[in-house]
Amino acid sequence: MTSSSPVSWDGFATAEPEFADIVQRRFRLYKHHVLATLRKDGSPRVTGLEADFRFGDMLLGMMPHSLKALDLHRDPRFALHANPGPDAEMNDGDVRVSGRAMEITDPEVIARFIEEATPPEPFHLFRAELTDVVWTGLDGDELVIRSWRPGQPLRTVRRK
Repeated sequence: MTSSSPVSWDGFATAEPEFADIVQRRFRLYKHHVLATLRKDGSPRVTGLEADFRFGDMLLGMMPHSLKALDLHRDPRFALHANPGPDAEMNDGDVRVSGRAMEITDPEVIARFIEEATPPEPFHLFRAELTDVVWTGLDGDELVIRSWRPGQPLRTVRRK
């Protein structure tokens, strides 16, 4: 049985621990990444963003009333592309996650995040609920694409 329901980062890491570790390490290589959200008219908006991994979640923080936060309040769908780095080598592969970003409003979680991460305040904090995780890289002359979706096994495709 497959499921299309989004899962938390912890749910992804439980389903595919090695793959989740690879993806998380790739996001941690650089501080800033590229977030895609949907504008009112449905067209894409891309902006910079930092991803934070805490409490079993991938967390997305942003300034109050920022356009990306307003986009996510209206339509929670997003894609986050890990910073590819300064060169074209991509030795650690290319990573993208997609899903829904749900705002965290629980005061205890917010307080804990402030205590641990010391973000500039005020801020919006969203939890990434994943629907798709993709890693693309090279293995010799082959392009390797690993992808995961909730309720499905990790899939690997190789292309010459």
